[in-house]
Amino acid sequence: MFIRDVLIILACLIFMNVSGCKKDSAPTQIKEEPTKIEKSPKRGLAYNLTAAADLDTLKTGVSWWYNWHFTTSAPAGYYDDYQMEFIPMLWGKNNTNDFSQAKSFILGHPEIQYLLALNEPNLTDQANQTPAQAAQNWPKYEQLILELASQNRTVYLVGPAMNWGTMNNYWDPVVWLDAFYDAYEKANSGREPKIDYLAFHWYDYGLASQLDRLQKYGKQIWITEMANWNSQINSYAKQAEQMRQMVALCENRDDVFRYAWFIGRGDYPDGKYTYLFNPAPGQLTELGKLYISLPYKQ
Repeated sequence: MFIRDVLIILACLIFMNVSGCKKDSAPTQIKEEPTKIEKSPKRGLAYNLTAAADLDTLKTGVSWWYNWHFTTSAPAGYYDDYQMEFIPMLWGKNNTNDFSQAKSFILGHPEIQYLLALNEPNLTDQANQTPAQAAQNWPKYEQLILELASQNRTVYLVGPAMNWGTMNNYWDPVVWLDAFYDAYEKANSGREPKIDYLAFHWYDYGLASQLDRLQKYGKQIWITEMANWNSQINSYAKQAEQMRQMVALCENRDDVFRYAWFIGRGDYPDGKYTYLFNPAPGQLTELGKLYISLPYKQ
């Protein structure tokens, strides 16, 4: 009997040692996944979001934003806590250090899947590059994507971001793009530039017809800035109606991959009737409340 009792005690001790069980051990804490916020994956904002209150207010209706830069000073946790995606941009300076820093930022943020490139090259006060200059510089963007791929990161290139411009002979975005494609192919043995998505800006009536003009390139479109600045828009009520129409168009067109309203806030008074925020952090205008509440395609 004594031997049997000893064996039982030894077996218990061995089991407790192997299993790591202790009488006073705390139960394992299981981290709960946050509840997914149901909202449009297309809907974004062109604005430098830095305040937690702004992110918190937008989180129920906006899925992404960008700030024309390759890093953000938004509060940590913006992706997990607010379920909003920051999209970096290489604006167009072609500074080698910019490319290096953008690469480091992307590698440090595993959720990033897209890179915006070249903001309004046919505007002389923006990226200001002729089609030939842009064709010469575009391989730098392509090389960055290849370097990221070599480190097991798939990142899609979005751009150039076209608008109706101010550059002589290239004010029409389609004329600029045609010349850009032609210059690139001539310099690269007939190969087309790597463009995963085109980007486009629009500030007037007639968005649908402009999108139709871009279908020739066979790309889905990111409308990275949109509002209506036509002189007939002289009230928030008129802008709100334009917002309803433009958002509905973007949500229901398969060639529109994402879109972003311009802008969050700026100098006051708001002469273009486009601000989504009042001056105080987290306080939406009526237009802002409308934007996050508009229906979206499931």
